[in-house]
Amino acid sequence: MSGVAKKVTDVAFKASKTIDWEGMAKLLVTDEARKEFANLRRAFDDVNSQLQTKFSQEPEPVDWEYYRKGIGSRLVDMYKEAYDSIEIPKYVDKVTPEYKPKFEQLMVELKEAEQQSVKESERLEKEILEVQEMKKKISTMTADEYFEKHPELRKKFDDEIRNDYWGY
Repeated sequence: MSGVAKKVTDVAFKASKTIDWEGMAKLLVTDEARKEFANLRRAFDDVNSQLQTKFSQEPEPVDWEYYRKGIGSRLVDMYKEAYDSIEIPKYVDKVTPEYKPKFEQLMVELKEAEQQSVKESERLEKEILEVQEMKKKISTMTADEYFEKHPELRKKFDDEIRNDYWGY
């Protein structure tokens, strides 16, 4: 196997092991997104399978003696010389260096968005708990208990009473 093909195969194999397909699938909301995600996973698995089978195998060596017996040594020697002179160029990756900084910037933005999302989720969960607690207590709660939790409303009502504003 050529060095490049082996490297590509190894990277694809490692990538397939580190992708949390189930975790990502849980984040999808719409049926259309689930369908597209399934198509993406199927395409990834197909490409990975091809890399594992087609490109991971060494080509079988040519049995030059077999062909010399049937065709003749002069023609076979000419083909063998041409075959041996073939040099497969090494792949030079020009794309990754161009997109790697962009990808890293997106990962930084993703981490920031994730942190903001976690903070917002915590705030909303806390607010939900407060509303649920208030819902349980609302029927037996006194005005003083309510104003303890909402001092800005106490100030507003006190100001209205002091200014003799009764809402009409």
